[in-house]
Amino acid sequence: MSPVATDAAHQHKDHQLPTSGRALDLVALTATLHCLTGCAIGEVSGMIAGTALGLSNGATVALSVALAFAFGYSLTSIPLLRAGLALGAVVPVALASDTLSIAVMEVVDNAIVIAVPGAMDAGLGDVLFWGSLAFALAVAGAAAFPGNRWLIGRGRGHTAVHRTGIHGGPSPRVVGAIAIAAFVFGAGVLAVELLG
Repeated sequence: MSPVATDAAHQHKDHQLPTSGRALDLVALTATLHCLTGCAIGEVSGMIAGTALGLSNGATVALSVALAFAFGYSLTSIPLLRAGLALGAVVPVALASDTLSIAVMEVVDNAIVIAVPGAMDAGLGDVLFWGSLAFALAVAGAAAFPGNRWLIGRGRGHTAVHRTGIHGGPSPRVVGAIAIAAFVFGAGVLAVELLG
């Protein structure tokens, strides 16, 4: 471990994450938004690639899920690796912090996209494609929040990343604003489709 990683880990070793209340909500929200970022990058990439390549719905969903896990784990792992942690130390941290959250997001996200009539068959130039995906990702992030909160409150999940003292990824405020905009856009598109 590099001196920077050692110092950061030492500084955070005795700092406990909150186990209840608003403070826990904020930590869980930050963890969820971090995870949503990687999940969304992978999910959108998979849906774009599957649609552009004319893959079957099942193959497109499988590709999206695989990429969501890959990008989700990468978003956690890259800052840790850059700080000098060994791959053998990073893998368990990424698995512990992200697996449940990504799994929940992927189940919810894909269930919604599959349930929206015509969404899986819409082309990349179709607003239904983007609207259903945006809505589904925002709802999936909200669905993952309780699990993240529960894990962090018990010293698990994202707590593994916090213990390293190394954090990365985009600003939670920016991701939160994008998630809200995605929800509003997606809900609007779906409402128009439903009424039209």
